[in-house]
Amino acid sequence: MPVFQLTDEYIFPNPELADEEGLLAVDGDLKPERILLAYSQGIFPWFSEGSRILWWSPNPRLLLIPAKMKRSKSLIRTLKSGKFEVRIDTNFESVIKYCAQTKRKDENGTWLVNEMIQAYIELHKRGFAHSIETYHENKLVGGLYGISLGKAFFGESMFFIKRDASKVALSYLCDLAETWNFYFIDAQMETEHLENLGAEKWKRSDFLKILAQALEYPSCIGKWNTDINL
Repeated sequence: MPVFQLTDEYIFPNPELADEEGLLAVDGDLKPERILLAYSQGIFPWFSEGSRILWWSPNPRLLLIPAKMKRSKSLIRTLKSGKFEVRIDTNFESVIKYCAQTKRKDENGTWLVNEMIQAYIELHKRGFAHSIETYHENKLVGGLYGISLGKAFFGESMFFIKRDASKVALSYLCDLAETWNFYFIDAQMETEHLENLGAEKWKRSDFLKILAQALEYPSCIGKWNTDINL
């Protein structure tokens, strides 16, 4: 399959035209309008320092259905202990910067380059990007962030300083998403860690169908809190 070069127009090729690795297009920009259009079509940016902007739509897609998260006995004990406090959208910039500093297995450097960080901070300011934050003794020790459109949450990255802190944030997000009738949490690429937590591989064609269904609902734009009734 060819890799498409984007222009200044906010247009993406059909995601089913991505190559075997999921790469669909290059270039364009990281303006909020383009990023939101990409997610609405099952596409996301992912590139490293010094690279051109790369746009992906992998097949299969890793999805976590909120009600299907697997919580180990030790995680359940941690959740019941009250050791951690979870907050939403109170410290987005710190969460994304911690995620950028986290070393990943088999990765050199980070894909969360400054250009990406600033783009998602802007999306947070516009009410589309959200952070789930875990605190211990009033200190940020874990969390995750992502984008929400319709009844879908697109998970981007997570981090932890204390054991289970990121899992606690994910568990909280799953509970919240299930309460709000979200269809899925998009985990994007295959990872053993997330599969162990219940994420499942979906054919891209099936993912695009459930995405279309999720986007039939209005997005909850703005700062999230547990009082939101969707």
